[in-house]
Amino acid sequence: MQSRLRVQGHPIQPMLVTFPYGLFVCAVIFDSADVVGGPVFLGEVGYWTAVAALVTAALATVAGLVDLWDVPADDTRHTAINFNVVNAGMAGLFLLSSLVRADATNRGATPALLAVEVLALAVGGVGVQLGARLMRQFEAIRPEVTGVEVVRGLDAPRIEVVRPGP
Repeated sequence: MQSRLRVQGHPIQPMLVTFPYGLFVCAVIFDSADVVGGPVFLGEVGYWTAVAALVTAALATVAGLVDLWDVPADDTRHTAINFNVVNAGMAGLFLLSSLVRADATNRGATPALLAVEVLALAVGGVGVQLGARLMRQFEAIRPEVTGVEVVRGLDAPRIEVVRPGP
């Protein structure tokens, strides 16, 4: 499968997905430090980190939906849909936590909100497993690439090497 959204021959969505995952993990770390008695500003940092993660999750979701049009209607499509739904569920839980904190004075986390965020990360762990399965399924469909094509990408023109005969 060739993704519609590519950068130098590489699909964009797998690259974009790493940002919300990393930012959500950082938000939970900051919020955990805030809940156990760290400096008050850590709750604010955790809140804004979660907001940044939600923005990047929205971008990754758009890229995933564009790529979904090219996925063949088989088990790969089913996995891709599940992957996007699970990621949306994780983002939804973080959105819920962020909306509750939006009107607070210091935007700090509470133990209950931290529990929701940890649950969201658990849901995200399922998304990581689905993403890995999806990449294996895409690799099974993709034509074998060797030599210079690996470095240049699939969309690059092929270069044939002509060796002189004996």
